[in-house]
Amino acid sequence: MPEVIINGPEGRLEGRYSHARTPNSPVALLLHPHPQHGGTMNNKIVYNLYQAFVRRGFSSLRFNFRGVGRSQGTYDRGEGELSDAAAALDWLQTYNPNAPSCWVIGFSFGAWIGMQLLMRRPEIAGFVSVSPPANMFDFSFLAPCPSSGLIVHGDQDTLVPEEAVLKLANKLNSQRDITVTLKSIKGADHFYKDKVDQLVELVDRYVDEAIASAPARAAAGTR
Repeated sequence: MPEVIINGPEGRLEGRYSHARTPNSPVALLLHPHPQHGGTMNNKIVYNLYQAFVRRGFSSLRFNFRGVGRSQGTYDRGEGELSDAAAALDWLQTYNPNAPSCWVIGFSFGAWIGMQLLMRRPEIAGFVSVSPPANMFDFSFLAPCPSSGLIVHGDQDTLVPEEAVLKLANKLNSQRDITVTLKSIKGADHFYKDKVDQLVELVDRYVDEAIASAPARAAAGTR
């Protein structure tokens, strides 16, 4: 996968990018887990979901937040990382000016950043939040949540209790015109040990259905 260098707010951001063969393909941005707990763009879940979106024909980008790998800067409690994600999305859009849709996919800390990015960028059409740390970070900014998406959680997750994620999904689902789908993976812990294939399959299915239903939603005048 070609290595790319993005001009981030604090200097260079290191990324990996795959450009779709078909012109005017949708784009996907993938966000990794917590930089202070070993999270990088090469995280197994991020890497496998990145490959899944590449296979689906998305122009896909994953990158290291500031201070991770060869990305410059230092950890900034989420504020700077949100700016990094916005810069990465800008870069992605510069190379794909006619992309029909844009998806953001985040795992754990990356899910928190991704959902903040949703609030800033109305062009994001769909999201996938894998194990959003609803017990550790404040998600109340999602008022209202601007787009439909998928939340996935492992029912054996000891870091993020299932009730916290369920509560978040229910809160988002009470809003009009969007659907937030919550899927639980049986036997999966926070890191989806031995369950990554199952996770990828679930996300694949969701994305296929969302893309198939998008024209119908557009015709009905909803998002």
